[in-house]
Amino acid sequence: MSLRSFLFVPGDSERKLEKARQIDADALILDLEDGVAAENLTQARVLVAQFLEEHSDRSQRQLWVRIGDLGSGQSLDDLSAVVRAAPDGIVLPKSKSGADVTTLDQYLSALEVRDGVERGSIRILPIATETAQSVFHLESYSGCSERLYGLTWGAEDLSAAVGASAKRTTHGSLSALYLLARSLCLAGARAAGVEPIDGVYTDYRDLEGLQAETRAALRDGFTAKIAIHPAQIEVIHEAMRPSDEEIETAQAIVAEFAAQPGTATVGLEGRMLDRPHLRQAERVLERAGR
Repeated sequence: MSLRSFLFVPGDSERKLEKARQIDADALILDLEDGVAAENLTQARVLVAQFLEEHSDRSQRQLWVRIGDLGSGQSLDDLSAVVRAAPDGIVLPKSKSGADVTTLDQYLSALEVRDGVERGSIRILPIATETAQSVFHLESYSGCSERLYGLTWGAEDLSAAVGASAKRTTHGSLSALYLLARSLCLAGARAAGVEPIDGVYTDYRDLEGLQAETRAALRDGFTAKIAIHPAQIEVIHEAMRPSDEEIETAQAIVAEFAAQPGTATVGLEGRMLDRPHLRQAERVLERAGR
C-alpha cells in the first residue's frame, strides 16, 4: 500500500477517535505525545489500544502510534500498552539519529515476542529534525533498521530548540534553517532507501496554502504528507494526483523504453531520456493508479 497521507488523532479524545473512523486518510497516527495532556496519558493508552484492536483489518487504512520520545520516560510504557494490539508502525518524535531507531527496534522486538506479534511487522517512522543535534545526522538512518519505513521532518520543536520566534519569512516561505532541515530529510530518506514524508502545514484553515505546499513537496520528491486536521486530507490527495498531461507523458516514456528493451536512453519529442526519467514516469503512473 502506497501511503499518501497521515493524519494525527489525539489519543485521549474518544470523540476524535470516533470521527477518525470516517476519515479517508491512508494512515492515522494515534497520538500519545504532544496531542495528549500529561494527566490523560494513562487513559489515552487504553483508548489507543482499544482502537487498534477494534480495527484489526488494515487493508484500506493503516494505524500508527506516536509515542513519547526516548528521553521522555514514557516511551516504554507507551509501547507496552500498544504493541499487543499490533499497530502498523510507530512514529518516533525527537529522534536524534539512526541510533534511536536501532534502540526502538530492539524494544519492539522484545515486545513482539512477549505479545505474540509477528516479529518485525511494526515499522518505524522517525521525526528526524526536531532537535538542533538531529539536523546534523540525517545520513545516519541508512542501515539502522529493517523496520525503517521513512523519514519525516518537523519545524515546531526545532524552532523551540533553537529559540526562533518564527519559522516563516514575512512572505510566508520557510526560513533558511527549516528549508535546510526539510531538504536534508528528503536526501536522508532517499539515501536510506525509504519514503520521504513531508511534515505538517499548521494553518489548517488555509487550504490553498496547503495545496501549494503539497504540490511543491511532490515536485521535490516527497511521497506523502502529514495532516493535523481532517479537512486537509482531501486537499492532500487531490494535490498528489497527477494531471492528465503528466499521465500521458509518463505513459509515453514507459512505452518508449518498452519498445527499445535493453537501451539506456531513448529520444522522445526532441528530448533525450535516460533511466532516471523512466523511474520517475513509473512513479507518476503508480500515483495515478490510486
